Amino acid sequence: MHQQSYAFVFHQTFIFQKMRLTIKIGSNVLTRADGSLDVTRMSALVDQIASLRSQGHEIILVSSGAVASGRSELKHIQHDLDSVDQRQLFSAVGQAKLMNRYFELFREYGISVGQVLTTKENFGDNEHCKNQENCFKVMLENGVLPIVNENDTVSITELMFTDNDELSGLIAQMTHSQALIILSNIDGIFTGNPADPESRLISIVKPGKDLTDYIQTSKSSAGRGGMQSKSSVAARTAEAGISVIIANGKRDNILVKLLNDKDNTPCTEFLC
Repeated sequence: MHQQSYAFVFHQTFIFQKMRLTIKIGSNVLTRADGSLDVTRMSALVDQIASLRSQGHEIILVSSGAVASGRSELKHIQHDLDSVDQRQLFSAVGQAKLMNRYFELFREYGISVGQVLTTKENFGDNEHCKNQENCFKVMLENGVLPIVNENDTVSITELMFTDNDELSGLIAQMTHSQALIILSNIDGIFTGNPADPESRLISIVKPGKDLTDYIQTSKSSAGRGGMQSKSSVAARTAEAGISVIIANGKRDNILVKLLNDKDNTPCTEFLC
């Protein structure tokens, strides 16, 4: 399909049809510079998700932030634990804190939320996969908003996802979402360093487009992923027939703008 006709269909679909959306929020969006949970930003994103649900859209939320939240909560802990012990400890404490925040914020809108902690074992042709898929099905059928994260307390080494970008792509496919929105702390993929005024935002990525020359390989301090991971996941998910958008989760009202005025909202869209 040509880019022009596709963009029109995509835009019309977002406005006029109720959609099932997987939304991934990265650690850099949910945390402050000191690693603490940015409750103001989190609350704003909850407001937007509630607004989308009121329009009839179904939402599956993939949320990072547990490890960062736990780290900021356990400031008295000596950080000389090995990397596996740190991750298990901080995620165990941080996931409870993160879900409690979500529970309280969504309850103000009368929205029930459910926690889904998963591992790589739950994807593939096995009983774990079928059980997880059914879990999403029954939650959505009963109006419960699934909030998904990797189970970092038990996922180590080869059992870990690359990051929650990879997880969000798999969840979007498992739940048969029409679109995946990945929220980072920059507007999308640029032709160079986003801080360079000469760099331009790449708004549209056609199938098969090689972005190797444009991708920044550095990773954030808060999360495991980076733009390279997001680009790879977006391309694979788009190949599976799911529209993908990478956008800046720190922009005001970003989710509502993407669905109602995407053409005037900075983002990178991967065509499927």
